[in-house]
Amino acid sequence: MTPPAGSSAANDPLGIDDITVIDPATLKKSVTAAALGNAMEWFDFGVYGFVAYALGQVFFPSASPAVQTIAALGTFSIPFLVRPLGGVFFGIIGDRLGRQKVLSLTIVIMAVSTFCIGLIPSYATIGIWAPVLLLLCKLAQGFSVGGEYTGAAIFVAEYAPDRRRGFLGSWLDFGSIVGFVAGAGLVVLLQSMMGEPAFLDWGWRVPFFVAGPLGLLGLYLRHAVEETPAFTQHLEKMEQGDKGDVQDHPRVSIREIAHKYRKALLVCMGMVLVTNVTYYMLLTYMPTYLSSNLGYSQQNGVMIIIAVMIGMLFVQPVVGFLSDKIGRRPFLIAGSLGLVVLAVPSFALIGSDSAPRIFLGLLILAVILNCFTGVMASTLPALFPTRIRYSALASSFNVAIIVAGLTPTIAALLVERTDNLMVPAFYLMVAAVIGLLTAVFLPETANRPLRGDTPNASSAQEAAVLLQETYDRIEQRVEDVDADILKLEADLEALRQKRERLVGQHPELE
Repeated sequence: MTPPAGSSAANDPLGIDDITVIDPATLKKSVTAAALGNAMEWFDFGVYGFVAYALGQVFFPSASPAVQTIAALGTFSIPFLVRPLGGVFFGIIGDRLGRQKVLSLTIVIMAVSTFCIGLIPSYATIGIWAPVLLLLCKLAQGFSVGGEYTGAAIFVAEYAPDRRRGFLGSWLDFGSIVGFVAGAGLVVLLQSMMGEPAFLDWGWRVPFFVAGPLGLLGLYLRHAVEETPAFTQHLEKMEQGDKGDVQDHPRVSIREIAHKYRKALLVCMGMVLVTNVTYYMLLTYMPTYLSSNLGYSQQNGVMIIIAVMIGMLFVQPVVGFLSDKIGRRPFLIAGSLGLVVLAVPSFALIGSDSAPRIFLGLLILAVILNCFTGVMASTLPALFPTRIRYSALASSFNVAIIVAGLTPTIAALLVERTDNLMVPAFYLMVAAVIGLLTAVFLPETANRPLRGDTPNASSAQEAAVLLQETYDRIEQRVEDVDADILKLEADLEALRQKRERLVGQHPELE
């Protein structure tokens, strides 16, 4: 990483030394560290979704099978209520102390809480304390996850060169999918090796124990990487006592962020909603839907989901790569329209008795989901400036995730109450409308510096090109301002003439 030689003041010309050239080895290490932590987060979510039926029997044995499933999924959803608290807490720390420190802390909390789930005795052993301890572990996970994804997305975005931010950001959710595949694959392997009785007795604990060594590996990788260039430059300004910068950019409270960046916050929340409602519907609720509502064996349903997720792995980086060429907004629009048009046909295919049709229906939803996940990590950090990026993104993201996180529980309840297997499709269509409205107001961020930051380049040659492009954008903005000034001057002259006419009609006014 080659940092700028110095920080330009507000009125100083932008020069080639203000373009940050990112070292390829450092960039690779940073993306890997962020993606691995995200993979671990979704490894747990994937495991939890695929063993929800087992957890229902272990921790809620006196309930009916349907209520057991809803209770287990409810325990999955409740921690989303504390994610905004974690988002605010880690967001404030991340904007003051740095992204790298927060990401090291969140992965420790997540690993320990996940590992502890595997240690909880069953309801038959300690009674009501079993589900209580399960809930406490999930609340700890929810608190840490409040700062995990947004911090990792910011970390990658602030390291990524402007022309590759979409492609590099897509690897963050690539890690999410890998985590799901690894979690689901481990569940299937254990079920096949030990049989259903042994799995229900103790085998379900093994996937949660895996979080321990994964957490240590993730902590090692994250501790080894440097702080992001954007935040390092921000700290240098503060440490050098840049009075003008401090006055122009004072510390902003959450209330002020909500007022000043209202549009960016709403755009962030809209994109998070449509993405994660689709995510949790497909990758968390669907195994339960296939087994509980359609009568598929748990193992067959999981195998189909695994095959779909492996297909998603190939599409994910392609979407990120293309978003650097044609922009982020087209994919948000395409994914939202895809849900509106194809959600009902997809669930009709999933409800058939044919395995190929079920796979096709799930694959359609998966490709639509790729349209969202392929651009989300590169789009959201670009909505806010460095000094408030973590606080603003983490708080808005996790408020929206409360609704999205309730998706498995709400879907299970609605299907149970209405006895209509198409309800999840209608749920996705409502989310798609939110996605379309969000796309209308989403500013295009592809091939642009992060908001308020100087450009990032992959090489000195690219830095020169980016500098010229920045000059071109500045010239265009100056022309737009000049046009606004001319319009204001014309309006002011019209007002002066109107005043003169009115004064001329009054004998005592001058």
